[in-house]
Amino acid sequence: MKAILIDDEPKARRLLEVLLKENCPKVTRIIQAEDLLSGVALIKEEEPQLVFLDIEMPEHSGLEILNFIDKESFNFEIIFTTAYSEYAIQAFELSAVDYLLKPLRAQNVLTAVEKAITNLGASRINLKLEELKEALSSAQFKKIALPVSNGIRFVPFDEIMLLEADGMYTKISTIQEEIFISKPLRHFVDLLDKIPIFYRPHRSFLINLSFIQQYVKSDGGYILMDNGKSVSISKDKKEEFLELVNTI
Repeated sequence: MKAILIDDEPKARRLLEVLLKENCPKVTRIIQAEDLLSGVALIKEEEPQLVFLDIEMPEHSGLEILNFIDKESFNFEIIFTTAYSEYAIQAFELSAVDYLLKPLRAQNVLTAVEKAITNLGASRINLKLEELKEALSSAQFKKIALPVSNGIRFVPFDEIMLLEADGMYTKISTIQEEIFISKPLRHFVDLLDKIPIFYRPHRSFLINLSFIQQYVKSDGGYILMDNGKSVSISKDKKEEFLELVNTI
């Protein structure tokens, strides 16, 4: 496989090249670029499978790659390298865009490369980048990227009613359908932790407070959602939940 490293810091490029050579034997050719425009030229010329792209560079941010490459030409995977804040990292994860935090570590590089190889040709990277760019520029998250069998499904938060644990899977009920995702509920609990409309009343559920139809006191107390689903409330969460809904 062929990889292009785009970073304005020579030391960062050299370190990443060493880590790739020592840990990722499937990457057989590595090409470097010191800025976005020269990197874009190399992408068009070399047609790599992987692009490692620094975000914070002079003149053009790595996120501006959408301005220089046609959507139809995105037949490669991008792995961003970044020292961004926790807020920005949440934007990456909600958009399902791969990233590496600086300073780089060998195991993280290997994991990112293996994931990118698996996603080649099916991840719709251009759509994910558009969602990421919008989230970072507006400082407001609106959608989550869900990995489904044929690619990535972007679902607005305000269309998700609830998420329910199903072993190592999660069943997501939207206003239109139910989607099974091969990730545990804990993944979404962590990912949506700072999105205020979501609340976890029970270890098996994560609900959108906007879709609560009724709180029922009988049978120990439970929540009835707009789609008719009954959601349990843990004993240690009942008081907190009632205080929360009284402020909505």
